[in-house]
Amino acid sequence: MQEIRVAEFGGPEVLVPTEAPDPVPGPGQVVIAAAAVDTIFVEAQIRSGAAREWFPADPPFVPGGGVAGHIAATGPGVDPSWRGRPVVTVAVTNGAYTQRAVAAVEDVVPVPDGLGLREAAALAHDGVTAMSLFEPMRPRPGTWVLITAAAGGMGVLLVQLARAAGARVIGAARGARKLTLVRDLGAEAAVDYTLPGWADQVRARTGDQGVDLVWDGAGGEAGSAAFGLVADGGRFSAHGAPGGGFFAPDPAEAARRGIELRGIEHLQLPPAERTRQLARVVEAAAAGRFRPVIGRTFPLADAAAAHSAIERRDTLGKTLLLP
Repeated sequence: MQEIRVAEFGGPEVLVPTEAPDPVPGPGQVVIAAAAVDTIFVEAQIRSGAAREWFPADPPFVPGGGVAGHIAATGPGVDPSWRGRPVVTVAVTNGAYTQRAVAAVEDVVPVPDGLGLREAAALAHDGVTAMSLFEPMRPRPGTWVLITAAAGGMGVLLVQLARAAGARVIGAARGARKLTLVRDLGAEAAVDYTLPGWADQVRARTGDQGVDLVWDGAGGEAGSAAFGLVADGGRFSAHGAPGGGFFAPDPAEAARRGIELRGIEHLQLPPAERTRQLARVVEAAAAGRFRPVIGRTFPLADAAAAHSAIERRDTLGKTLLLP
């Protein structure tokens, strides 16, 4: 089978297609014939060696953790009726950038009718994270919510969830295509956070009151500006880093202004909880509560091109690899 291996830290070019033997499932494990593999921006950071503080990894390794496909083989102790079933997981044991992924059977979630395997893969990480962000900070109807990186794989889900909750959503993204997508998903306003004065546009839209809640998926300078837009007594969640690292607000300033803070540390879910959330997410998507946006797909062998596109931030929604 083919897999993508990182032999050393570096740019996208270190993602090299490699031939490997087909895996054999151990006790309690299944082998998934991958139909679609999830990719997320943090995997590019891990590949470069820039995210070891949060996600330790040592080359050589096969990147990724999210994959959807059909179960091709079952190991000892696993009910053979699992074979052939469509499933999704965020807990592969041998890396996800591969044609055949291995996972413990308790970590796989059946893909419900009405949801395709590509859509399930697109929800593997971003759906779980979006739901984990949304539930403890569910906005009240009529309140202002600012979402940065709103046209990314997770941002598009947060826009839909917040809008369905009755919030007044402002999406911050870059470029006309992304702003159009954010509006189409129900945002009341969309601003380009690469242009000067974007924060002033947000403040003016709220009648100079600021926003009640920020989900910051950008980090860096955009995250800093977004924090300044939170009204006193509001809430700020920092979970993204493509803008130059996770933005960490000053706790003293947050306390003085009565702002509740949440960060990436609140998203480190135990494996069982992550699988439980994934099951809820795919059921909600199958029921039409929200939908992932798949902007681009690449053959597995072109993983380097996929990472390059993600790092240029010129993709809409989710980028997938197709083995």
